[in-house]
Amino acid sequence: MTGRVASTPLQFPREEAGVRIVIIGASGNVGTALLGRLRETRSGDELVGLVRRPPDPVGEYRGVDWHALDVSDQDAVGELGRHFTDADTVVNLAWGFQPTREVDYLERVGVGGTAAVLEAAQSAGVGHLVHISSVGTYAPGRHGEHVDEDWARTGVPSSAYSRHKAAAEKLIDEHERHHGADAVPVARVRPGFVVQRAAASGLTRYGLPAYLPAHLMPRLPLLPLDRDLCLPLIHAEDVADALVRVIDQGATGPFNLATDPPFTRNDLAEVLGAWSVHVPLPLLGAIVGLTWRARLQPVDRGWLDLAYSVPLLDCGRARDELGWTPSWAPREAMADLLDGIAHLAHTGSAPLRRRSVPDLVRRDLTEGLISSRRFP
Repeated sequence: MTGRVASTPLQFPREEAGVRIVIIGASGNVGTALLGRLRETRSGDELVGLVRRPPDPVGEYRGVDWHALDVSDQDAVGELGRHFTDADTVVNLAWGFQPTREVDYLERVGVGGTAAVLEAAQSAGVGHLVHISSVGTYAPGRHGEHVDEDWARTGVPSSAYSRHKAAAEKLIDEHERHHGADAVPVARVRPGFVVQRAAASGLTRYGLPAYLPAHLMPRLPLLPLDRDLCLPLIHAEDVADALVRVIDQGATGPFNLATDPPFTRNDLAEVLGAWSVHVPLPLLGAIVGLTWRARLQPVDRGWLDLAYSVPLLDCGRARDELGWTPSWAPREAMADLLDGIAHLAHTGSAPLRRRSVPDLVRRDLTEGLISSRRFP
């Protein structure tokens, strides 16, 4: 694939208009793209958004019934159940990326939140549950090689994000075994690394130190990375397209999602217009670990290990069963994100709001570093 192409039209019968779709985490990276795709392809649906900090119902967040809810709260099951009443489909996008120093809290959000959603959906008789998983659920050992949905799901041990993604899927396994034929039907969507222009401020807020102006990142003259970087990348619009197909078909089971070919260090250097410099992974990892422990930047060593450990994704099942193909090539998807970073792209939601160096520095000084506080 050499550029962006038109999405494959939906070729299957559409569900009746007017269904109730509840989306947990609807204002984040994937959620924002999903809302846009639902508006493009479906009409008459009742959309309910459950997030910690509801956005104003304007722009990309219009036409949604927003409610404040934290899936890590002790009473989350009851609150979720109240909103799941009469829901035809529930889409669970809730996950935490920061604070990386509060791993127990991230586990309560990701793993505990998944448990709460499963329990509430089962009790409410939800017709279809769509769970956003990740390439991070897969075991290491096939870096640079494609795997299908049957590859081992034990995660990358040094990555809390990966361990929690694997643990969340194990909960779904146990739920399906326990309830058997009566279990709520579940689809598990496993995308690669998800990027888009609109998420530029959010992603750089999570990944860059507060004192660093993010718009300078696309101007890097040198790219110091290990040459073996080889990632399954995907644009958020393509994830959203797959999710809508899953919803429309009532599809169940796992689906890998990624562009092809994979995204490499040389691709990133070309998109940036930078010179690539080989820095061996052990040295790079030591630098990342040291600077994280010294609180100079917010990304722990586990994220680097994840990037250099995960396999590539065979997406044949999504293609064959959903009629899905990605419309963004990997370089164009990354260029879209980098253009957003250069122009401080953002949305009106709390996770994707405009990144401001003065505001971030002020919050670091008054509320603690982003790697330690629960509201990035």
